[in-house]
Amino acid sequence: MTGGSLGLRTGSYGSLLSIKNVIAAGGRLLHSKSVGSARKNQIMMLSGSREKERSLPSIWYRCLGRRKVSMLLLVALALLVFVLGSFLVNKESNSPTVDQRIGTISMGHHLNGASSEASRILGRKDQHKDEKYSAVNNANGGDGNRFQASASEGVNHPCANFTFPPPPPPNLRRIGPRPCPVCYLPVDQAIASMPIFPSESPVLHNLTYVHDENPIKTEPHGGSDFGGYPSLKQRNDSFDIKESMTVHCGFVKGSKPGHQTGFDFDEYDLEELQQFHEIIVASAIFGNYDVIQQPMNISEEAKKNVPFYMFIDKETEAYMKNKSMLNDGKRVGLWRIVVIHNVPYSDARRNGKVPKLLLHRIFPNNRYSIWIDGKLQLVVDPYQILERFLWRHKANFAISRHYRRFDVFVEAEANKAAGKYDNSSIDAQVDFYKKEGLTPYSDAKLPITSDVPEGCVLIKEHIPITNLFTCLWFNEVDRFTSRDQLSFGMVRDKIMAKVDWHINMFLDCERRNFVIQAYHRDLLEHMPPPVAVIRRPPALPNTNVRGRNQGKRIPRRGRDRRSGSRRHRRTSAGNREQFLLNAF
Repeated sequence: MTGGSLGLRTGSYGSLLSIKNVIAAGGRLLHSKSVGSARKNQIMMLSGSREKERSLPSIWYRCLGRRKVSMLLLVALALLVFVLGSFLVNKESNSPTVDQRIGTISMGHHLNGASSEASRILGRKDQHKDEKYSAVNNANGGDGNRFQASASEGVNHPCANFTFPPPPPPNLRRIGPRPCPVCYLPVDQAIASMPIFPSESPVLHNLTYVHDENPIKTEPHGGSDFGGYPSLKQRNDSFDIKESMTVHCGFVKGSKPGHQTGFDFDEYDLEELQQFHEIIVASAIFGNYDVIQQPMNISEEAKKNVPFYMFIDKETEAYMKNKSMLNDGKRVGLWRIVVIHNVPYSDARRNGKVPKLLLHRIFPNNRYSIWIDGKLQLVVDPYQILERFLWRHKANFAISRHYRRFDVFVEAEANKAAGKYDNSSIDAQVDFYKKEGLTPYSDAKLPITSDVPEGCVLIKEHIPITNLFTCLWFNEVDRFTSRDQLSFGMVRDKIMAKVDWHINMFLDCERRNFVIQAYHRDLLEHMPPPVAVIRRPPALPNTNVRGRNQGKRIPRRGRDRRSGSRRHRRTSAGNREQFLLNAF
């Protein structure tokens, strides 16, 4: 990956099965087997009477025999089931041209290779939507779904002409979300493309945070001591973007984040987190919920200059020490382990939202960060990821869209159906957002392509506007449910209504290119151990025809039926003679 290639990591991804080709192939098969019958029917119709004409089915039945007719019917039925099954499987896959109709037809290079194919599949209405989006996109300077080289690079950028290859043939053994190819620059070129100066923060230039040693809950809403219980008026004021702002952003107690605030660090950890870093990679495991995943394909430059931090609680620390995974050096592979004391929440998933959304408070002197959930394994160099999803598009925040859902109302129902959170709490949050003006997603929101992220990866430049966004996003998670997909779109839209700012929401299959998802620990521990498969020889074919050959042995290969039959009789006679001699 660090060589002279473009750093392409290939993978398979969903595609729509060409049903017409399968049906056409099946039609030729059935047609070829029925040609003889059709011609015979024509001769008999010309030669005879209506009586013969009525007896044609029985003649055809006798000629072919019951077994052949049954086989033809089974073949036809199997073909029909295969076509319908393939269609349903691919309908449930993560093919962006099927499941994300609004979100993905607007790519500069379509996942299936050409916009004409997507337009044919999605129809004229979506084709018109694609044209409408392209016009708006060009007017607004583009977004994260379309490659745009800077003026200095022009068309000479190595990835300027990159297009998605044609999709692979469908694989019925593997359904669901897949990775898709991504064009990365070699590591040295990615490092050279890092901006020298920070991006400009629109409107907001000075952001400070609320400090309150005795936060009091004054309204019957959610919240916590750690978040400071902001009132509804304070919440609404925080969306009024100004040049200087002070907002709630966790860590309301103590002299600085991590020191007597809840979510506290050891002193030597606190000193290290205050140091300046160009780039960090961060993750967390709370409640011993995940198995730590080691990054792969990391360049020597990144190993030297990009620290990897893993935040864990006391429960996870005890498990790692018991398994001799954690020593006094507090390192597990590339990960520098940071133990959290006095976690603010009883829910491990909610505790994980603190480092996920508030990295700029934990690392106050950091330029860029890549957050990945604890269940993910990073398999692409951090410099290449930042170049691909931030620097190349002149963006300062990037997150992937959900691979299937792009509407908050649909996402809420999916969370309820999966038991992700208490249903009444989800309903209360969605009803609250309805009163604030939340509506189902429609093409009126273009060029915004989705309201629902796949929030397990966040790529961020730490500037005031992005820090404000994650602060207000955290406040929604603190006030309502911990399902951050439900609050993302509302916070984003409120900020975008005030300032000229956008988020690069890239394809989920592109995210799956640079992280590999593992199982949670509880699933791994309850999985049965692999069972050795005993391969038995295939069963001998049944040569019984209408019961006439019962009990006869199948002749050996290379011998005719008659010689095999005589051999069998001789063997049986010899066995009977030996039995009589032994009996007497």
